[in-house]
Amino acid sequence: MRIKHQVVTFDAADLAAESRFWAGVLGGEVSADGDWHMVMVDGAPRIGVQLAPGHTPPQWPDGPSKQQVHLDLWVEDFAEAHEEVMALGATVLKTAAGSTSGDDFQVYADPAGHPFCLCWLVPRG
Repeated sequence: MRIKHQVVTFDAADLAAESRFWAGVLGGEVSADGDWHMVMVDGAPRIGVQLAPGHTPPQWPDGPSKQQVHLDLWVEDFAEAHEEVMALGATVLKTAAGSTSGDDFQVYADPAGHPFCLCWLVPRG
């Protein structure tokens, strides 16, 4: 089997807000087709958004509507990435631990409530 593209698809009650958010985060464009939007980056599909009028956002980390999948986005400049996702409509779910070396991450929700993490390497010493 040869897989041509790998796409994560999110359910959302508000297709426009969800697809616009991910297009902004990934630097892409929204290709809308009825109840389905595809976020395209450099001409390739990256994230799908499917209309789900009764969508219930997951409650991170283990609420009644449990998280089922999330994205880890490794960034070079955490402060810049944080400002950008917040301007696009993200909500902080868990602040970074403040690691002094190794990896660190901060957990967010997109406009439909799907969790994702901004991750980065903390320089040693």
